[in-house]
Amino acid sequence: MVPIVVAAVLAFAVGSYVRAFAAAFEPDPPDTRAEARRAYLSRPRPAWPPYLELATSAAVALLCWRAGPQYAFFAVLAVTLSLIDWRTYRLPDAITLPAYPVLALTLWPDLPRALLGALALALLYGLLWFARPAAMGFGDVKLAGLVGMAAAAAGWQQWVLAALAGQFAAALYAAWLLAGRKGSGQTQFPLGPFMLAGAFATLCLTS
Repeated sequence: MVPIVVAAVLAFAVGSYVRAFAAAFEPDPPDTRAEARRAYLSRPRPAWPPYLELATSAAVALLCWRAGPQYAFFAVLAVTLSLIDWRTYRLPDAITLPAYPVLALTLWPDLPRALLGALALALLYGLLWFARPAAMGFGDVKLAGLVGMAAAAAGWQQWVLAALAGQFAAALYAAWLLAGRKGSGQTQFPLGPFMLAGAFATLCLTS
């Protein structure tokens, strides 16, 4: 229990950096390299009430408790990418691509299965993107590899459930938009947060 509490406290501090880091990304930046450099050089930006700090802390604590401390990085990554994608409709390469080797290192004991899971889910999303490129961005394909890696490290059952849960969560949100007349069948919304939420829920509930 003590390591989880320590991880939660550290994650609370990291939440201030996540806020500043995420704020550096724009929906349509003129220079993605400058944007990435600005993001990685961001300084922590505390705020009150500390909603993001609490969310980051809770995500890390829950995932460490249910799935193990090796998932602390994935928890922070999930919060960060969900925040950016929801606000900008983007999953920047400056985050997703470097996250692959870092996540692989944190999941080292289960790396062979994790890598197979990453490849399999990325290929599946790649086929979906190829069939309907207007329905999702290629950033979702890159994110699928990270989701597949994290879920497969826990087991193939978790991989299947995480893959289905993300799509199911997105479908529920689309149905809610339609039922509340807040959107139509053509309404676009970011898929990344639902993919990450599905993986997070799967790891917390089945590990």
